[in-house]
Amino acid sequence: MVSKLTPVPISPTSFMEFGSVLDRNLTKKIAINQSTTTRFHKMAVVKAFPSDAAIILSIFSGTNRGYPFEINMMERHPVGTQAFFPLSEEPWLVVVAPDAGDRPDEKRLQCFLAAGDQGVQYNCNVWHHPLLILANKQDFFIVDCDTDSNNLDEYFFDKPVAQIDVDPSYLAN
Repeated sequence: MVSKLTPVPISPTSFMEFGSVLDRNLTKKIAINQSTTTRFHKMAVVKAFPSDAAIILSIFSGTNRGYPFEINMMERHPVGTQAFFPLSEEPWLVVVAPDAGDRPDEKRLQCFLAAGDQGVQYNCNVWHHPLLILANKQDFFIVDCDTDSNNLDEYFFDKPVAQIDVDPSYLAN
């Protein structure tokens, strides 16, 4: 039987096991450049372990997968953190699971609703679903690592393990 996942609002406490919530409202603010700019300081600390790793900046452009949506795979990045920050203010979803011996624990999947001004940084080795957006299209600023070492593990379940139901008011018209 496919379990139902209902998104719950993300918070630093609820997401702590999986990484950091990037939220300007919860970050130290510093006035810089003759007080014409506000710096939201140290929202996350990037980690990359291989000696050849380079921290890279990218933009991902995601499209809506359709809802309800079934979870049939997860991925993780074993040697570096990965951060996502939306470039527009539409809400989006974050699906994560603890590790269960080199595979995601499908019985402990969690689905979070992130506001359009909230990002996340996944810790190394955290199982997560690839980008899940609610708008028709949404761009994200990404910080992760580029390395010759393997930094992507994908796990495909034999069949869908969960279905995400979202409030229709969250979806783009």
